[in-house]
Amino acid sequence: MGQRVWIKRALLLVLVTTVVACGRGGQRGTVDDSTSPQQIISYAEAEVARRKFGRAGDLYLEIERLYPYTVEAEYAVIQAAKAYQAGKKRIESRAAAQRYIDYYPAGEYAALAHYLVALSYYDQIVDIGRDQENTFQALQALRIVLERFPDSEYAALAEPKFTTALNQLAGKEMDVGRYYLKRGQYAASIGRFAVVVKEYGETPHRPEALLRLVEANLSLGLLVEAGQAAAILAADYPESSWNVAAQRLISGGR
Repeated sequence: MGQRVWIKRALLLVLVTTVVACGRGGQRGTVDDSTSPQQIISYAEAEVARRKFGRAGDLYLEIERLYPYTVEAEYAVIQAAKAYQAGKKRIESRAAAQRYIDYYPAGEYAALAHYLVALSYYDQIVDIGRDQENTFQALQALRIVLERFPDSEYAALAEPKFTTALNQLAGKEMDVGRYYLKRGQYAASIGRFAVVVKEYGETPHRPEALLRLVEANLSLGLLVEAGQAAAILAADYPESSWNVAAQRLISGGR
């Protein structure tokens, strides 16, 4: 009988301990107006460590809600943007980063905020056969990072992404230009290829764009314009196969 009582007491103790532990676990990360910014930051950091990035972002934003216009709020908004980005919550990351830019345009983390806005678009770039709105937005945001914060670490990170986005847009122009060219819409194709040559710098698509300008202009009987494009191609890319093809077209060969 005594043994049964002892077992019951032991089981009751285990049950009480479990309930208390669960209760404490349930309170972890719970935030109200009595929770200090430092406590909330520690909760958010714990969620980041657990790779619960969305929850971490939400917690960081609680600091801004409870303690607006404080140093902790400024820090928390950018940390929320970082956490959401890590969790691939790109819309939420962009919103938090843009909020930082709006409220702290000259803040300590302004370069990072602009870079996170750019990343939110850059990470959604799709192949050239589809709409390139995200590519365009990424390019604009990356340009801001490069122009306003040229000496920051984020400019170094932005530069190769800027080149990639630029080449992506040039590729889209080429894709549309080829479409028009194949269908005999030469004037429309010339407009696309000319944009690549004039506005996209030393993109890898430039030599082909010059060749296609030769081809399209010849098809319209515009010999001077075709010759000008061929001359640029010969001067800038003398060893390329595109130049060989262009010179063949100019000379009347096929």
